[in-house]
Amino acid sequence: MARKTKKNAPRAAGDKVRGLHAQVLEQPITETLELNYMPYAMSVIVSRAIPEIDGLKPSHRKLLYTMYQMKLLNGARTKSANVVGATMKLNPHGDAAIYDTMVRLSRGYGALLHPLVDSKGNFGKVYSRDMAWAASRYTEVKLDPICQELFRDIDKDTVDFVDNYDGTLKEPTLLPTSFPNVLVSANQGIAVGMASNVCGFNLGEVCEAAIVRMRHPEADLLDTLKAPDFPTGAQLLYDRAALEQVYRTGRGSLKVRGRWRYVKSENLIEIYEIPYTTTVEAIMDKVSDLVKSGKVREIADMRDETDLNGLKLTIDLKRGADPDKLMARLCRLTPLQDACPCNFNILISGTPKVMGVGEILDEWIAWRMDCVRRRAWYECKKKQEKLHLLLGLQKILLDIDKAIKIIRETESDAEVIPNLMIGFGIDQLQAEYVAEIRLRNINKEYILKRTAEVDQLRDEIDDLQDVVERPQRVRRIIISELQAVKKQYAQPRRTEILYDYSEDTETEAEELPDTPVHCFLSREGYFKKITPQSLRMASDQKYKEGDGPSQYWETSTAQELLFFTDRQQCYKARVGDFPDTKASVLGEYLPSRLGMDEGETVIWACLSGDYSGSLFFFFENGKVARVELSKYQTATKRKRLTGVYSAVSPLKSILLLREEQELAVYSTENRAIVFHSSMLTPKSTRTTQGVAVLKLKGRFTLNHALPLSETTIVNAARYRARTLPGLGALLKPEDKGEEQLSL
Repeated sequence: MARKTKKNAPRAAGDKVRGLHAQVLEQPITETLELNYMPYAMSVIVSRAIPEIDGLKPSHRKLLYTMYQMKLLNGARTKSANVVGATMKLNPHGDAAIYDTMVRLSRGYGALLHPLVDSKGNFGKVYSRDMAWAASRYTEVKLDPICQELFRDIDKDTVDFVDNYDGTLKEPTLLPTSFPNVLVSANQGIAVGMASNVCGFNLGEVCEAAIVRMRHPEADLLDTLKAPDFPTGAQLLYDRAALEQVYRTGRGSLKVRGRWRYVKSENLIEIYEIPYTTTVEAIMDKVSDLVKSGKVREIADMRDETDLNGLKLTIDLKRGADPDKLMARLCRLTPLQDACPCNFNILISGTPKVMGVGEILDEWIAWRMDCVRRRAWYECKKKQEKLHLLLGLQKILLDIDKAIKIIRETESDAEVIPNLMIGFGIDQLQAEYVAEIRLRNINKEYILKRTAEVDQLRDEIDDLQDVVERPQRVRRIIISELQAVKKQYAQPRRTEILYDYSEDTETEAEELPDTPVHCFLSREGYFKKITPQSLRMASDQKYKEGDGPSQYWETSTAQELLFFTDRQQCYKARVGDFPDTKASVLGEYLPSRLGMDEGETVIWACLSGDYSGSLFFFFENGKVARVELSKYQTATKRKRLTGVYSAVSPLKSILLLREEQELAVYSTENRAIVFHSSMLTPKSTRTTQGVAVLKLKGRFTLNHALPLSETTIVNAARYRARTLPGLGALLKPEDKGEEQLSL
């Protein structure tokens, strides 16, 4: 008898898969971008990565406002975990992200010129990549005193408040900062399709620049706002043109160099300040690579001696080393001198905008004027309400006994307010205020003291209304607040400005000793650099079985080599980068030495020289491409170029010609054609397919090519072509270079 199947028995795996496949719906990519990706991109831009005019991102603002609500502005420190947990009511992105934000704002981490969080415990360091901060349960925080300027008058309707993510709390859209924090606090952010990188400026200089901007809008900002200031100190190489570009457009790059001192008694160098954009680990790794490769030979040892006193990298020098020349070379070859990119992208009314420093100050001034105006209007309304109540109290002064009589004779509590309104001709608010006065205060002295404020309140209301209506008075208030902030919180510059400095223009070729050498390249990609003395002692070259010589150069260590591979790539290396070897060794295996892709091999190489001349690429299909060697020259020190020649047809030969001459091209049909190189014009792109030079029949292909002077052709006129492409002529025995047997 068959077993019955239960109704709720699980389906087979195949049924599940078929069920899932049945639910897949097709959606056009345009609809996916519009419905899914665009909201995400806008959220990242507007609500996460780009700072606003108060100099804060939403994550910063939510954290600081939570700490403000926790009374941490003037109170004692609390555990960071408490703050992180409370912040999640406004910022539901997880405790790790909130704590990372707190770390960056902390005094211990040192990423800001004026930290906003006063910290206690291990918060890591901005100049160290590997120094981890302690967990939130071990550290303690509170708001730094300068946050008083961030939250000044926040309870006086200076900024708008909105609901948090679940509508249970209110949070400010901006903080009413009384100074341009957007230029004082450094900020970085990567959004979708855009980024922001705002470097910090000295607080005193920023306040002074804002004051000058309000008084003299056409004044040159560089006269007051000298240059950016970085928490890690270092030295900024003054370039007025670069600074003017940053101040005008909000984009650009500035060079920053570390600071060091030479301890002569111990023959060592101490680096105690580094650029803000790098870390001690990055500098040490690069110096280590330079020492291992032999480019820097003056260093005996380098170690990190950073302690509680601050950053310190120590370099032990070898005897006779010049510290100035060494540091100049390290500044050029390592992040000890780095470029600080600037991209002043800021949200203005919810719209990202890249602005120069002057425009940022204008936007901040306009926004701050609105804050001050709103504060004045709020205070004016409060004083008007108070005046209104006192005017009602003043009417009571006319007949206190009447007021007492009305209250005493009123039978119902609910009728006290209406009876006072009728008896003295006052409104409900005034009547309620009078009714709430304690019995002991219903005397003439008390009422006279209170009503004496009426004239003072009227003067204050008139003054506040004048502030609201007159922008010049608002500017004067902002200027006075900026002067107070500057007096209380300004600090000396940390980053020194180097106006007079010598830019080290020494090239890598000059830094290496320019000595004569002999270079050998084998067919399988082994490279040897041999000194003349070593070559004279033993000239017989050793190769692997089946390998042999391919190319040879007599050159110097300062020259640059270009290695072309079978993957349409070119690798650059200086001759001096390779170690000296002997003829009795195989040499350096280039695919490993140059970091080539798996299976990639070198097929040809040349010396770049001054990048004059042209490269001729001969392809199997009979075409030849002429590309100027200068197309392979790069402004940066790139080690690998891609797409250096066409991949349409297999490459058979490469020739480098410094001057025009005749060339001979051979085919597998035993034909040859001779033509002048000037008949081919250089192409603008490296990957050009070239022009047809040799007409091919059937299965025959182009075999190889050589300069005519290096061939065995005797009668060149037989093979010379008047026009291209040409069929060429069959090689005669005397032109093949074969010796004939004779009796």
